[in-house]
Amino acid sequence: MSTSPPILPAYASGCLSNIVPALCAPHGLGQVPDWMPEGVSGAPRVVVLLLDGLGWNQFEQHRMHMPTLASFTGSHITTVAPSTTATALTSLVTGLAPGEHGLIGYRIDMGDTVMNVLRWGDEHGDLRRRYPPQQVQPCPPFLGLSVPVISKAELEGSGFTQAHLSGVKSMGWRAASSIAVTIREALDSGETFVYAYYDGIDKIAHERGFGPYYEAELRAADALVTQIVSVLPPDTVLLVTADHGQVHVGDNTIIPSPTLMDHVDHQSGEGRFRWLHARRGREGALRDAAQQYEDVAWVVTRAQVLDEQWFGARVPDFITRRMGDVALVPFAPVSFEEPLDGGAFDLVCRHGSLTADEMLVPLLAYTSEK
Repeated sequence: MSTSPPILPAYASGCLSNIVPALCAPHGLGQVPDWMPEGVSGAPRVVVLLLDGLGWNQFEQHRMHMPTLASFTGSHITTVAPSTTATALTSLVTGLAPGEHGLIGYRIDMGDTVMNVLRWGDEHGDLRRRYPPQQVQPCPPFLGLSVPVISKAELEGSGFTQAHLSGVKSMGWRAASSIAVTIREALDSGETFVYAYYDGIDKIAHERGFGPYYEAELRAADALVTQIVSVLPPDTVLLVTADHGQVHVGDNTIIPSPTLMDHVDHQSGEGRFRWLHARRGREGALRDAAQQYEDVAWVVTRAQVLDEQWFGARVPDFITRRMGDVALVPFAPVSFEEPLDGGAFDLVCRHGSLTADEMLVPLLAYTSEK
């Protein structure tokens, strides 16, 4: 059993979900909160760059590979729960906690199927007709402002993009070298707020784990930051953050025992935030059986997650129904496996839980000279 409690999202202060409200609210940049890096207040132009998968702890341990980013001001904030891309990106752009926007995990229970949010489908195929993305997640991004979004072109039109980036000005890139050029074009056209997304760090961590490939990708991401800095007009802030960190899991996977699965109807979530949905009338038995994993995971009930506000203070009933009865949330470097989670390759690094390595993300800023 862990002697440390989970790190809960700081929804009332320095949290990923509070960045856009601080930058885009009607009062402007004159009243930014004290958890924002120095220099953001009063900036006439802001570029937010999200580096998918760059946790604060990993950044701290690898600063020598990211000298440009290491020279920025700022520190860390928390991401949301679970610490996973679909949930965190939606919270970032909508400015809402997961319990409010409803995309509460990588795979969520929709009542008649479990939907993979990033793919917007299940094992039988695409679910956009059955679950229209903008109905499942109707909250507008960027407080309803039409913001330029510089992301991978092949993501445009996907179900998840429709769900969390409806109404934005899409400026897709096909090569990372285009990101800085496109940012400058957006700023030159008069835009004062730009959002850019880069996924390389997350992809390499998942496929290769920590080591020389990861370090090479950090250097490439830092070169991207350097390129962006070089094209910023005077008196422009570049704000860099991330959606989650990573934990090296490797082969440390756990197949839930038959004594546990005897009480389970189906599963949702992901390996490091595994929701177990009880068979009818087995909720108590499932909770008791799950205690066998207390040596590697926080074992929490739906009621505890709601009471401790893991997903925020407000979780409507229809979103509560997307949650399971018991969650296995590892603090050890392990993953709880489920066959329907499989992808093209086994993931080496993973995320989703509430450890410091996954929950703490950077919030760093650079201001170009006037």
